[in-house]
Amino acid sequence: MTRRTRRLALLALALIAFGAILWQTRKPETIPVTVAAVEQGLVESSVANTRAGTVEACRRTRLAPAIGGQVEKLLVKKGQHVVAGQPLLKLWNEDLEAQLRLAQSEVAASTARRDEACLRAETAEREFARLNQLSGSGAVSEGALDQARSNAQAGRAACDAAKAGLQVAEDRVRLARVTLDRTVLVAPFAGTVAEINGEPGEFVTPSPPGIPTPPAIDLVDTSCLYV
Repeated sequence: MTRRTRRLALLALALIAFGAILWQTRKPETIPVTVAAVEQGLVESSVANTRAGTVEACRRTRLAPAIGGQVEKLLVKKGQHVVAGQPLLKLWNEDLEAQLRLAQSEVAASTARRDEACLRAETAEREFARLNQLSGSGAVSEGALDQARSNAQAGRAACDAAKAGLQVAEDRVRLARVTLDRTVLVAPFAGTVAEINGEPGEFVTPSPPGIPTPPAIDLVDTSCLYV
């Protein structure tokens, strides 16, 4: 190897060493990163990030009782998982329970009146049929036959009226049950209670049309999430 070649080799090594030192002094600082294992859990609130987006549930409903009233019991807690049809909140409803019992008593009374009226109608109809059969032999006067006919017709009308009265009483029971059921707020689907507004003793009212109000229960379906 000539002297010139050795000089070039030494110069190349010096340049490589200088470049390595320069890169070490100017390389970017290492950013510490924490690594965590992904686990499945309940989402109780949305997490917003301007770059990644917002985690939302596919289904979410803000529930309020169909009628206004005083909260008697809160049957769930915030963050609790519930199933479809599970009671969430109950309003004070002793007055409606009394109305239901009254309607049921009226059904019992109407049933007794129907049975009595229809029994009398059947008796009157049998009597008219008997006299009508005897009238052919002249053993029964026209006046007695007409009276028996009128009694049978009146008895049948009373029986029909009693049946109609019983139907009205049964409809009142159904109405009382529906009204009573509206005092209990139930979950329309399985999910997680995200928020509760109200305490026992406070009054809640349904949201007027077009005027949003805080929901009594905010229910989120955590089985389906999207960003």
